[in-house]
Amino acid sequence: MSDTHIKLIAPLNKTTTREGSAATLLRRIPLSFLLVVVVPVLAASFYFLLIATPRYVAEAKFVVRSAGNQQPSSLGVALQGVGIPGGQTDAFAVHAYINSRDGLRQIMRAAPVEEIYGPGRADILSRVPAIFSQRSFESLFKGTRRYIFVGYDSTTGISTLRVQAFRPQDAQIVSEALLTGGESLVNRLNSRAEEDAVAEGERTVVEARARVATAQARLADFRNRERFIDPESTATAGGELVSQLLLTIATLKAERSQIAAETPQSPQLSIIDGRIRAYENQVQQARGELAGGADSLVPKISTYEQLATEREFAQRALLAATQALEAARLDNRRQKLYLERIVNPSRPDEPLEPRRLLSILAVLAIALTVYGTGWLIAAGLRESRQS
Repeated sequence: MSDTHIKLIAPLNKTTTREGSAATLLRRIPLSFLLVVVVPVLAASFYFLLIATPRYVAEAKFVVRSAGNQQPSSLGVALQGVGIPGGQTDAFAVHAYINSRDGLRQIMRAAPVEEIYGPGRADILSRVPAIFSQRSFESLFKGTRRYIFVGYDSTTGISTLRVQAFRPQDAQIVSEALLTGGESLVNRLNSRAEEDAVAEGERTVVEARARVATAQARLADFRNRERFIDPESTATAGGELVSQLLLTIATLKAERSQIAAETPQSPQLSIIDGRIRAYENQVQQARGELAGGADSLVPKISTYEQLATEREFAQRALLAATQALEAARLDNRRQKLYLERIVNPSRPDEPLEPRRLLSILAVLAIALTVYGTGWLIAAGLRESRQS
């Protein structure tokens, strides 16, 4: 009779099964996935959740406009959209200043930048200068660019300044320093434009006044030399005198003709003839003074008219220069730029950066994209080899 063997059938150990399943699952995960996806996401999670220093954001809004500047119309906005600049681009000069080294120097005059963004307040990846960078102004400039942003809205003409710092008061101080520097820049631009335009106008006015003074002096010298106040008036008076003399001669001749007809032997005829000859001599003398010689009034009148014309042109030039100067001053007042703060930089209450969960998800998305792209390339290479 054979021996009977009794086998005990018992349930497997659940703990051992789970551990084996987890180990099997880990073995099934490709090493490339661990290196490309899991490790970067874990590192990003460790940094953003445990190490990253919170950053406070101070926001300010401002516009740069002139006294006669108007808001762009819908047509102007449409033209801006196709690359035609509008009238609100004066703010770009302030933007360039904020993003420049001069803007950093303005901040350094108001606050210790190396302390604000230095190792004492920022984590190892956020500090300025960076870990392997030298302590220099250039590295400080490149590092602070990460925490300062200025943008422009073409539809409203409003510029937005966002400054990040590791303490709320530091963010407010840096924003205030940049806005103060922008206002100083606008004032310098206004002063330079006004000085150039007004200085040119004043120089033109001075030249025109000198020209008027020269013309007036030449005219005065002519009058003193020739002893004439106005040669034209003298010539007019001389012409009237000649006309009166000729009228008198004509009257005497008519009277003589009448006497000769009535009494041909009258002794009055010789008297009248003498008077006629005297008047004719006086007419010739008066005509000689008006024209006919170097000392006559004709060349003097010509010189006088030339001098008077020069004086008139100089006076008109002075009037035009004076009007141009006043117009330049008024135009400068109308086109004078102003930086107007719409929203002053206030002290933030809570940190807005970094966005920890969003940053981790962004690292995950990038890692998955890189891994998926690499897997597709590897799969394509395998298929090409098999074929």
